[in-house]
Amino acid sequence: MVAVVAQENVVALVSRTGRELQRYRKGRRQVVGCIPYRFKIGQKTSLDVSDELEVLVISSQKGKGMLFPKGGWELDESKKEAALRETIEEAGVRGIVGGKLGKWSFKSKTHDTFYEGYMFPLLVQEQLEFWPEQKVRQRVWMSVTEARDVCQHWWMKEALDRLVNRLAGQKVGRDNKQVLGSIINCTRDAKSDL
Repeated sequence: MVAVVAQENVVALVSRTGRELQRYRKGRRQVVGCIPYRFKIGQKTSLDVSDELEVLVISSQKGKGMLFPKGGWELDESKKEAALRETIEEAGVRGIVGGKLGKWSFKSKTHDTFYEGYMFPLLVQEQLEFWPEQKVRQRVWMSVTEARDVCQHWWMKEALDRLVNRLAGQKVGRDNKQVLGSIINCTRDAKSDL
């Protein structure tokens, strides 16, 4: 029996390496990454979106710190494609990549050079059992507060704050639509009683 597998369901078990295809702008290496997130399952006990949210952090290969998946943006991919690839390679998750959270300039801790980093939110839809860097990285789901405490990069913490604010704004928008819909329905019901 032969199984046919769609290409989007196949994950290479080897990470891309080397910097020959990576993008640079004004001498700065271009890196992209994602903040993988999901919503907790169960009773909502708070109006604060950060209490409903879990984010996935990974261990650094070079140190003891934790961070969000990120890596070089290569010439043959868009920013979002690179961010998703890096997230699959380093964290073993995939999902829906949202709009850019921002752009940061920062100095590399290991190289005496500046980088430009772009971060995106990734609503996780699938957590892979096998992924390229599973033998060299740990992945841990944690609360926003815990992630902020353990994340080793200031710019990633800022990206996390932007994600929480964005999701809180979306929640407020949804809640306002629900309230407005209820008011309209109540008004219609009151008019029909006349």
